[in-house]
Amino acid sequence: MDALGYYNGAWGPLDDMTVPMNDRACYFGDGVYDAAICWNKTIYLLDRHVDRFFRSAGFLEINLDFTKDELKKILNDLAAKVDPKAVLVYWQASRGAGRRNHPFPASGTPNLWVMIKAAEIPDLSRRVKLVTVEDTRFLHCNIKTLNLIPSVIAAQRAAEAGAHEAIFHRGSVVTECAHSNVHCLMHGKFITHPADNLILGGIARGHLKEVCDKLGIPVEEREFTLEELFNADEVFTSSTSTFALAASSIDGRPVGGKAPDLLRAIQDAVMDDFKAATGYGAS
Repeated sequence: MDALGYYNGAWGPLDDMTVPMNDRACYFGDGVYDAAICWNKTIYLLDRHVDRFFRSAGFLEINLDFTKDELKKILNDLAAKVDPKAVLVYWQASRGAGRRNHPFPASGTPNLWVMIKAAEIPDLSRRVKLVTVEDTRFLHCNIKTLNLIPSVIAAQRAAEAGAHEAIFHRGSVVTECAHSNVHCLMHGKFITHPADNLILGGIARGHLKEVCDKLGIPVEEREFTLEELFNADEVFTSSTSTFALAASSIDGRPVGGKAPDLLRAIQDAVMDDFKAATGYGAS
């Protein structure tokens, strides 16, 4: 099977799966999600992704009726059923099902969805184009909610420009991207926006901080501006599926390229950890 879908215990080929119209994810986007990259049946950093998933559910007062260990078993069992070696494992929980009504249902349990499809392990040697987009999202970006319309529109603007990602900014302050975090290297330091309510604290972002600590690279969690971004030594994005991709341009202006050795040290350390955890690249 090349792609798999799961809904509350039922599973099968992804394109054959259906969900009830009364699921609140359909009406309100009332749910949370997470995703992880998987190589050869090993889901990378699964514990961290599951922890964040449960935090997001708690923020939205969604009372999950399964434990973290039960969820991890479901995900691992499903990942073992697909054929491709590299896959994206995506899961979400909606608040439940009921006829359309804004307040929470008086009874019912969350609905668990899982989607597994083929993915690619990123090539960190390539640089990508980025664009900027005004951040018009709400003030709870730290919750990995299903309400992603602003990110969808921003990602479309990036695609139309032939770019990999769209960088959000509120006024002059850079926040994150449509579906990743954005960071820069300045004067030998790793700079990233604080993990407050304006960004999602990415698992890859947290891992990058740990990598920098191990390499002795100072980490600064602070607001930085578009001007700083354009003038940074290096600019790169991070996400579950792309790890740490360096930028070649933003809005058509060349950026980065001033600290390639430091950037490569970070990228190599990230990839080495992935290889050690999953066996990727082993003969």
